[in-house]
Amino acid sequence: MEIDRSCTKFGPVWLAPGVSKSNALSLLYGAFFTIGLLTFIGIGTPYVLNAILMVPTDTQGGISGNLVFWTEITTLLIFGPVGLAADRIGRKSVYVFGFLTMGLGYALYPLAGSIFELTIYRIIYAIGVATSTGMLATIVVDYPQETSRGKLVAIVGAMNGLGVVFVNIFLGSLPERFVGNGMTEVAAGETVHWIVGGMCAVSAAILWFGLKDGLPAKHDDKPPLKDMTKSAVRLAIRNPRIALSYSAAFIARGDLVILGTFLTLWGTTAGMTNGQSVAEATDNSTKAFVLAQTAALVWTVVIVFFIDRFNRTGFLAFCMALAAIGYLGMGFVSDPTEAEAVPFVVLLGIGQISAFFGSQALVGQEAPIAERGAVVGGFNIMGAVGILFCSVVGGYLFDAVSPSATFIMVGAVNSVVLGFAIVVRMLSPGRMPSESGDAAAGGQH
Repeated sequence: MEIDRSCTKFGPVWLAPGVSKSNALSLLYGAFFTIGLLTFIGIGTPYVLNAILMVPTDTQGGISGNLVFWTEITTLLIFGPVGLAADRIGRKSVYVFGFLTMGLGYALYPLAGSIFELTIYRIIYAIGVATSTGMLATIVVDYPQETSRGKLVAIVGAMNGLGVVFVNIFLGSLPERFVGNGMTEVAAGETVHWIVGGMCAVSAAILWFGLKDGLPAKHDDKPPLKDMTKSAVRLAIRNPRIALSYSAAFIARGDLVILGTFLTLWGTTAGMTNGQSVAEATDNSTKAFVLAQTAALVWTVVIVFFIDRFNRTGFLAFCMALAAIGYLGMGFVSDPTEAEAVPFVVLLGIGQISAFFGSQALVGQEAPIAERGAVVGGFNIMGAVGILFCSVVGGYLFDAVSPSATFIMVGAVNSVVLGFAIVVRMLSPGRMPSESGDAAAGGQH
C-alpha cells in the first residue's frame, strides 16, 4: 500500500492523517503506563489480603481466583459499551475515563473491610482496566498508516513490556521502604495504593492533553453478535488451524493470569511462612514476577527475528512446548523467590510470552479478511473463557493441593494444545508466512 508522505513520520512509523508526533508520544506513554500500572494489582492483592484483611493463607488462592473471575466478567460485560462510547464521544475521553476509574479502584482497594468490599473495588478497577486497555488497542489501530502498522504494534508491545518491568520494580519495593521508615504495614499498603491511584490520575491528565481530539473518521458497521458467533464457529469447523488458534487462545490468556496472579501470591505466602514480614515478602515476590517479565521481554526481542520464518502451525507447536516446559517446571519449585527457582521462573516468563505470540501469529494469518472480526471475536471469547477457567480452577488447586499444582495444571493444558498443534501441523499445515495469498477464503484444509 502506498505511503501518504504528506503526513507526519514518527521514527520508522508513518502516521495517519491528522496524527502528530505529540499524539504518538502520548500513545507510547499510555502504552508504558497502562499495562505497567494495571499489573500492580497482582502485587497489591496479596498485600491487602495479608496485611490489611489478614486472610488465612490457605484460602487466599480461591479468593484471588474469584477476584480475577469477577474482573473478567466485568470486562466481558462492558466490552460492547466501551466500543460504542469510543465511536460516539471519542477515544481520548474514554481512555481518560478508564485511567481515572482504575485509579479510583486502586485508591479504594486498601480501604476494604471485607472480601465483599474488596470485590466491589476490584470491579471498579476492572471497569477502568477494560476501558483503558480497549482504548489503547483501538488507538494503536487508528494512529499509523497501513504500511507502518506492524512497526507501531511492535513498538507499543515493547513499551508494554518495559512498563510492566520498570513500574513494578519501583512500586513493589515501596511497602518495605515505608515500613523501614517507621510506617505500619497497613499504612504502607494504603500509601502505595494511593500513589498508584495518583499515577493513574496524572496519566489521565497527560493523555487528555496529548492524544488526538475528535471522533474517528469513520464508523465500522459491525454485524450482530449472533451472526459473528455463528461465523466464528463455522470457520473453526472448516479450518482446523482456526480451531487450533482458539484452543491456543484459551490457555495463552490463562497463562498470563496465572503468572500475574498466582506467582506473586505464592511468593508472598511462602515468604511469610519463612518468617518474613508482609512488606519484605511482597518485595521478594515482586522481584520474582519482574524476573519472569524481564525474561519475556528479552525473549520477545529474540522471537521477532524468526516468527515470520516458519510455518505458523509449527511455530505455535514450538511455543506451546516452551509454555508447557515453563509451567510444568514450576512443579520442582518450593518457593519462587529462592535463588534455586531462578531458572524455572525465567522459563516460565519465556513460555508465557511464547504462547501469546504463537496464538496471535496463527489467528492473524488464518482469519479471512471478509470475516476477520468474527474470527478475532471468537479468539478473544476463548481467551476470556480460559481466564475464567484458570482463575477458578487454579485458585482451588492453590489452596487445596499446593501453589505449584496451579502451574502444573496450566502446563498440562499447554501440553494438550501442543498435541493438537502437532496433529494439525501434520495433517493441515497451511501456508508459509512468506508465501503469497491470504486467508481471505477461509484457509485450505
